Amino acid sequence: MSDGIEAGTFIEVGHYQLCKNGQGAPGDAFLSQKNDQDGRVITVLSDGLGSGIKAGVLSTLTATMAMKFVASDIPIKRAANIIMSTLPVCKERGISYATFTLVDIEPNSSVRIMEYDNPGYVLVREKTVVEPIKQCTPIERKRAKGAPAREALLYYSDYRARPGDRLVFFSDGVTQSGMGARLTPLGWGAPSVQDFILSAIEANPGVSARELARTVVGAAQRNDGYAAKDDITCGVIYFRHPRDLLVLSGPPVNRDRDAEMARDFSAFRGRKVVCGGTTANILSRELDRPLRLIMKNIDPVVPPMSVMEGADLVTEGIITLGTVAELLERGASVGGRPAAESARENAATRIQELMLDSDRITFVVGTKINEAHQDPNMPVELEIRRNVVKKIQALLREKYLKEATIRYI
Repeated sequence: MSDGIEAGTFIEVGHYQLCKNGQGAPGDAFLSQKNDQDGRVITVLSDGLGSGIKAGVLSTLTATMAMKFVASDIPIKRAANIIMSTLPVCKERGISYATFTLVDIEPNSSVRIMEYDNPGYVLVREKTVVEPIKQCTPIERKRAKGAPAREALLYYSDYRARPGDRLVFFSDGVTQSGMGARLTPLGWGAPSVQDFILSAIEANPGVSARELARTVVGAAQRNDGYAAKDDITCGVIYFRHPRDLLVLSGPPVNRDRDAEMARDFSAFRGRKVVCGGTTANILSRELDRPLRLIMKNIDPVVPPMSVMEGADLVTEGIITLGTVAELLERGASVGGRPAAESARENAATRIQELMLDSDRITFVVGTKINEAHQDPNMPVELEIRRNVVKKIQALLREKYLKEATIRYI
């Protein structure tokens, strides 16, 4: 995703979401994709009327249409009119209603933003909030029979992104959090949210997009007394230098290439994960670095971790990678709770965190058949490893917009 933006700059897209207290499904929708044809990164946050499944249907429909229309280069005003005329009408309020914030990033670093009824986005550049110039375009909302016409306002803005820029946008569950409380009787409010974002970045200048989004949502949840009064969603887009991760799994096809794997490991600049006992033993032998098994907090499902100099994490292989694939597939929220909080911390959750906090993930997969476990004529273990790694690669690319490559050795 760094191609064309600026040499050495990566676009990190992250979000965090909580359901309204008592609801099992979010009423907000967050979608993001990278177009293979032109390299554009398109992201949409939509807030459906109300909460729960019905609101989720409205927001998902809105976000999906907005993304497809923009990807197809349909003019935004026409797209907005189509969306407003397509959404079902609320019987109680007499309007079709789902808000959206749409961000379209070109490979040349040009950023277009369309907003409809969501709180205004926050652009942070060099520790300062930059106030954007916005064009206002009226569009007519679909209404119930006999109801008066109600005009809606669509806001459009554009700018050229710079390295270090952070774009933060959110549903009104953030700005209205804490409403009715003694300290925030009218809600948290946009100015206070901006101040909080600046403080969070000042406290941790390298904070990732995902972690900043989680921090904002966590603060809004605290404002609501840890019982969210509305769906709370925050998205962050961060233009920064890429973070690299190496994942080694499986022994090389023959022992002559063990030294090559060890050299790749030592030369890699970035964080490193070793998945597989045989792989770890090869590196330990080739680099003369001892392995030590960690027996604390043993997980009943995922095998324990080990420690080796130079590796950020050493784990078992196929079981752990399979669990990582499941965690990535489940996404940013599970039953209204973030996946990272609903899963017990173990080797798989640690790998997931490392992958989501990285931008370029390189898999080096050994292709030797483990004769101790499988008939050489039925290399099931090898195929399982390849398939799991391919699944993780696809999830990282399509769902999390990461750059992920696989090299077999």
